[in-house]
Amino acid sequence: MPPIDYASLRLLWWAFLGLLLIGFAVTDGFDLGAALLQPFIARTDSEKRMLLNAIGPVWEGNQVWFILGGGAAFAAWPPLYAVSFSGFYLAMFLVLAALILRPVAITFRSKLQGAGWRRGWDWAFFVSGLVPALVFGIAFGNLFLGVPFRFDETLRVAYEGGLFGLLNPWALLCGLVSVAMLAMHGGNWVALKTEGALARRAGAAASWAAMALVALFSLAGLWLAIGIDGYVIQGSIDRMGPSYPLNKSVLRAAGAWLDTYGTHPWTMAAPAIAYLGAGASLALHRAVRSLPAFLASGISVAGIVATAGISLFPFLLPSSIDPRSSLTVWDASSSPATLFIMLVATVIFLPIVILYTGWVFRVMRGPVTAEAVEREEDTLY
Repeated sequence: MPPIDYASLRLLWWAFLGLLLIGFAVTDGFDLGAALLQPFIARTDSEKRMLLNAIGPVWEGNQVWFILGGGAAFAAWPPLYAVSFSGFYLAMFLVLAALILRPVAITFRSKLQGAGWRRGWDWAFFVSGLVPALVFGIAFGNLFLGVPFRFDETLRVAYEGGLFGLLNPWALLCGLVSVAMLAMHGGNWVALKTEGALARRAGAAASWAAMALVALFSLAGLWLAIGIDGYVIQGSIDRMGPSYPLNKSVLRAAGAWLDTYGTHPWTMAAPAIAYLGAGASLALHRAVRSLPAFLASGISVAGIVATAGISLFPFLLPSSIDPRSSLTVWDASSSPATLFIMLVATVIFLPIVILYTGWVFRVMRGPVTAEAVEREEDTLY
């Protein structure tokens, strides 16, 4: 048996999954944000190329966090992976199509001089940022409403929803929160990595996005508190027991998604960090401090993702048609041996990934200038 008990391993892997999602949102999030802002802040061909080259050296490495998150869900939470990737299949297809479209747009946009050619790829690049940002927020929003799936007694899953069923008002609001969040982060990155009029417009866009984020995040919190029933496990649940989701009873109750904050007041740090980060990003941009503003927006992104995860805890994937089938931290994990072996591998390799990522950003530091783009016409995007 592993030296760490099963309940602690489950809790650790819930935290690791959250850490990987935060890593993806903070790193690849500014790439998506820069893409969705491009039509609004980059006006000349030179500025558009500056924006592309601001994310060009790092976007591919940033997607490692997305792959790690999917791999962690597959290995640590097999039922979560199976149900979510099946239930959100069309939504995930849209995201993957958009993520594939991004490198194609970046690579091919400057291959020809024609205005129509470049304009078409500019819009493709915009779509590659907007679609994932919006869909990720919509998907998270639907978790709070519950996903229409159920298990039979042999744990065969049946899913009764569709793509358009995800597009409800609450989920669309969460999608707008995600878009504003990533626009703020992406704008701060472009302001940091470029210069001149493009940097000024990017910083202004980041400020407007930060203000929109605070308003939308507050509205979402209010709606969650008074307008959406949460899920509650009735009675006790065996945190050391086997991963069999049907061994529990789940009820829906008004305001239940906020119970964790009352039970563990320290968790209020997550939404507080989200607000403070957005506010600091706005203030620091006005003080013309691009790097601190970017770091502040990253902290805000981390706080928002953490808020979503803490609010859902201990649920991973609630079911709207059979609450008993809902997947939780305590009944949807792999075996203790699997979780422990993965933990050892993560403790060894995750710091290497973080150090390598930091080294890449250090090597690629410094702004992208219009002169460099014009001088290296054939080598830069």
